[in-house]
Amino acid sequence: MIHLKNAEQLKLMKRAGRIAGEALLLAGENVRPGVTTKKLDDIIRNHIERCGAVPSFLGYAGFPASACISINDEVIHGIPSEGRVLEEGDIVKIDVGAKFRGYHGDNARTFPVGAVSNEAKRLIEVTEASFYRALEAIKKEGARIGDIGHAVESYCAEHGYSVVRRYVGHGVGEELHEDPEVPNFGRAGHGLRLCAGMTIAIEPMVNTGTGAVREMPDGWTVKTADGGLSAHYEHTVAITEEGIILLTQV
Repeated sequence: MIHLKNAEQLKLMKRAGRIAGEALLLAGENVRPGVTTKKLDDIIRNHIERCGAVPSFLGYAGFPASACISINDEVIHGIPSEGRVLEEGDIVKIDVGAKFRGYHGDNARTFPVGAVSNEAKRLIEVTEASFYRALEAIKKEGARIGDIGHAVESYCAEHGYSVVRRYVGHGVGEELHEDPEVPNFGRAGHGLRLCAGMTIAIEPMVNTGTGAVREMPDGWTVKTADGGLSAHYEHTVAITEEGIILLTQV
């Protein structure tokens, strides 16, 4: 069931989104060689809790940390640890959610660690740009879920990249994951029609090789099947009568 949000609920989601967005950017400012993923997770948790919110991911289905932090060929759901140290040339995906007064904000970004390869830099840029292509696609009247996926996948394919199909975006609200699913692939003009009050996480997950992935024995970490690099970019987006609002933008 899709839960449409009223003006008051959107205010709370914007506050949750801002907290999540601030935590993400604060962690990004601390991305450098020698920093552990646990240190980044601590920074995120401390900020969220100082703002009177709760980390959305902590304890979610048993997840043991406040953020998902994934490096290089890890696509999503990497578990922060003291033993995982960032190295020059890595790319690190940080995915952060915050719950404020009953509502969630969810966002992610890929950060370069020091100087990275041209391939890594280009992958990060294309992944972010594909998100904004999706936003443009849904600004038109009568836009549908399929317009999002088509925009993301076609843009990434133009640049020689593949989107992950096993994992998708989703609705956000009182639950971290709500209906509808928001795939990064699809047919333009098809799927559920978007309407005012919907709040969704659009989150391209893009690989240098194939879109195939594999799950690790820890039950969480997801890697590219071929060992290629992966990038991730996400905002929580509100559809309103006045237009599109990025709830997690800071």
